[in-house]
Amino acid sequence: MERLVTPDLVLRPPVEEDAPAAYELLNDPAVKLWNPARACPDLESAAAWCRDGADWSDGSHATWHAVDPDSGLMLGNVSLFAIDTDHRVAKIGYRVLPSARGRGVARQMVDAVTRWAFESRGLMRVQLEHSVLNPASCRVAEAAGFVHEGTTRSAYAVPGGDAREDCHIHGRLPTDPGLGAT
Repeated sequence: MERLVTPDLVLRPPVEEDAPAAYELLNDPAVKLWNPARACPDLESAAAWCRDGADWSDGSHATWHAVDPDSGLMLGNVSLFAIDTDHRVAKIGYRVLPSARGRGVARQMVDAVTRWAFESRGLMRVQLEHSVLNPASCRVAEAAGFVHEGTTRSAYAVPGGDAREDCHIHGRLPTDPGLGAT
């Protein structure tokens, strides 16, 4: 497990002490709409979610919590998941606490973990998907060097019902131009 550092963040594996912030994050209405996780009704559920995120042993994911380097407070969560070592591809998803939005946290997390995926895991593609009704995620993807590649029809199941939405697909390759140091 590795720590990653950006100009404004330290990314480290989740710890149980993150449970209060994780509880807030997982119960935020925007997170529940755009990037839902399992139900989190209490702090013990949040602590279990943190423990699970810190366990990278099966190789299917790598998860970090972004923290403020001065205060140590959790600002967001980012995961590389659906890691396919045969094809050397993965997907990336992220969540940002409401108090940290609009400060470049998502962009820095996504960029740092994508670079790690290329440099440390030898991946050749990372994909970011989001509902077409979530333009903020489009801006994050593009700011983190991902290219908008198209739209998949009816690919997102809206939480809490049978509704479906189309998704934008963004991809980033280690050979993409303009990927200098963060």
